[in-house]
Amino acid sequence: MEAGPCPDTQIRTYDAEGHSAVQLGFDAQKKERATLAELGHAKVAGLDYAPRTLKEFRVESVDGYEVGQELKVDQFQEGDKIKVTGTTKGRGFQGVVKRHGFRGRPASHGHPKKRNPGTLGPGTNPSRVIKGKKMPGQMGNTQQTVRNLRVERVDAERNLIYVRGAVPGSRNSLVFIRKM
Repeated sequence: MEAGPCPDTQIRTYDAEGHSAVQLGFDAQKKERATLAELGHAKVAGLDYAPRTLKEFRVESVDGYEVGQELKVDQFQEGDKIKVTGTTKGRGFQGVVKRHGFRGRPASHGHPKKRNPGTLGPGTNPSRVIKGKKMPGQMGNTQQTVRNLRVERVDAERNLIYVRGAVPGSRNSLVFIRKM
């Protein structure tokens, strides 16, 4: 995975909420596609381009972070445990057999409905479908975090990080990497 360089675009200290955060940018977007607000935000950080993606990360303290500072892959070492957050592949509208792993009804002896969910709940009382019932619907295209992945190798010259384990999303999708 390509991981950086990510310039520090803003440092936030929240006294009321009780947490601090660092806002990082990744990749450059074309100047004609960026809004004036994005260009102004980047100019305050000392950048001559607007980042394509901005993401805010909570930190214990903002000491050691400066606006305009670039974070690179050299902060990760071989053997580090990390967690990766990304958007899973979208599967569209799916039935209960694929979405929840239901077994289905008998496929032989003339049964008319072999992939339907079966009964949806009691009849007279409570006369409704209980909340949380596993039913057909949208599958995938959700945010997923995979924890306890291991860094196998770090290539600082090419800004690459090699990770052992499953990473959510399709090829070339954007993921967020954090130390455990």
